[in-house]
Amino acid sequence: MSDTIITGFKTTLMRVPWAGEPPANGIMPPAAREFLVLEVQTRGGITGMGYLQPLSGGLETLDMCLKEVIAPIVIGRDATEIEAIWQAIWKGTYWIGRMGITVFCQSAVDIALWDIVGKKSGLPLYRLWGAARGEVAAYGSGCWRGLGRDGMIDRARRFTSDGFKAIKMQAAYIRPWREDVKNVQAMRDALGPDVEIMIDVNMGWTADVAIQAGHYFDEVDVYWMEEPVVCEDIPGYQRIAAALRTRIVGGETHYTRYEMRPFFTTPSTPILQPDPMRGGLTELRKIAATADTWGITIAPHCFHELTVHLLCSISNANYLEYMDWNDDLWVTPVIPRNGMVSPPQAPGHGLAFKPEVLRSHRVGGFETTTK
Repeated sequence: MSDTIITGFKTTLMRVPWAGEPPANGIMPPAAREFLVLEVQTRGGITGMGYLQPLSGGLETLDMCLKEVIAPIVIGRDATEIEAIWQAIWKGTYWIGRMGITVFCQSAVDIALWDIVGKKSGLPLYRLWGAARGEVAAYGSGCWRGLGRDGMIDRARRFTSDGFKAIKMQAAYIRPWREDVKNVQAMRDALGPDVEIMIDVNMGWTADVAIQAGHYFDEVDVYWMEEPVVCEDIPGYQRIAAALRTRIVGGETHYTRYEMRPFFTTPSTPILQPDPMRGGLTELRKIAATADTWGITIAPHCFHELTVHLLCSISNANYLEYMDWNDDLWVTPVIPRNGMVSPPQAPGHGLAFKPEVLRSHRVGGFETTTK
């Protein structure tokens, strides 16, 4: 397998203006979309691509971590040894890592390695992993609180007119919780009884407020309440779940299966939402397998163009989160059809940034190779 020996890393840092209005969520900086694109090069000429979208800064810090800490661990290894490389990065960065920057960088490498293995085998990832289904239901995400009540409803109606059977709206941060209750009630009135409504609190409430608001949400048949409290407040999750009929879900801010252990040892969250940039595709698959053991389903956080491969390869898939904010960047965007998403059929993950986007919006990066 000498042709799959890793010979180099190349990164491209990008700051890309939003295609439309910045997300009106009161959380993310509105200036631009930021990306770190990692190309892992092999002796045989196959290049795998991984990418990070940190959402809240740290682009140059991530780049330096890849260059200084991660590249020396990875370059020279065989790209097909994905599990061994994951463990080597995890253990090699344990003193300064286990969460945050190092795991983000580890995830970019992991995504790129799976891309290489898929290309080497000639299979898209979901088929490489077992192909449980050919498509998965998505929900329309991004009905931001800052759009106002009418704006959120208008965006939700655009999703349903395109065939979506589920949407997600934001609560908290911008206005008092009682106004959020009125927004949810208005959304149910506007969409009728046959559309699932998810609510994302983005860790914006205490457990007490979530329970107060949640009693009203129970009455309008909400599908889930997402991240009602900060991710460290596992007792808060459990207290809210015990008080309400509505499902309490989360997991996007938790790093790896180790941080998700409380969701398994004391189950109260029936749907987990792991983020592919907090452990990579290898870790998502492990979380999914563990969750399946406990009757928990998976609805990953964002990045639908990647996570569709996971959901189409596991038995315990829930909804796919469709966020349209990056569709303009891909050579071949992954677009839902009638509320369903099919994975790319090209070998690997099948994703490529448009060359003109990489050229026009590059703000940094590095390249390192071995002979």
